[in-house]
Amino acid sequence: MKLAILGATGWIGSHIMEQAVKRDHEVVSFVRDPIKISNSKTSVVSFDLQSEQEITPLIRDVEVVIVSVGGRTNDNHQLVAETAQRLMTDLDGSSTRIVWVGGAGSLEVAPGVTLVSSPEFPEDYKQEALAQVEALNVFKASKSNASWTFVSPAAIIYPGDSEAKYRIGDNTFFTNTDGESKVSVTDYAIAMVDEAENAAHLNQHMSIAY
Repeated sequence: MKLAILGATGWIGSHIMEQAVKRDHEVVSFVRDPIKISNSKTSVVSFDLQSEQEITPLIRDVEVVIVSVGGRTNDNHQLVAETAQRLMTDLDGSSTRIVWVGGAGSLEVAPGVTLVSSPEFPEDYKQEALAQVEALNVFKASKSNASWTFVSPAAIIYPGDSEAKYRIGDNTFFTNTDGESKVSVTDYAIAMVDEAENAAHLNQHMSIAY
């Protein structure tokens, strides 16, 4: 399978790239700074989402685009929803699927009530979470025929190897028996590649946690 990864040098994106390469997929990494990619088993394309560079010709033969983007570093949170809109427009009528690294803040803690809207949600991460909510709304409202999957990680995603078989949820926030919502970045990356391979949640919001 040929996969493209947007944001392959980021923390989550780099783990997804590693898992995809391990499974012998043909991986194309789209990054602003190609020198940051040291994995010789991936092709590298210099691409800046904030430019007007056309992405469609670059992913014409790609089966799945895995997208891991955020605006936290440059305080450019609007980039998230803009990227979602851009891809849904550019991939309209294409067989290329989008698998999107989402956020836990968009999960519902009650019908119609998102985690990010709860009083306990950390203020430091609120803008980042709201940007992901906007991206999810772009996917849900789009009239494009492009297929997408929005994958929310647990509330706590942390460095570490694979620990346990992850669980798959829908758009509802869930915890383990200890009341924790957590997953290692490795297991989240594994789940992302699993969804890219299986296309089990087309045009759906899904979640990953232990």
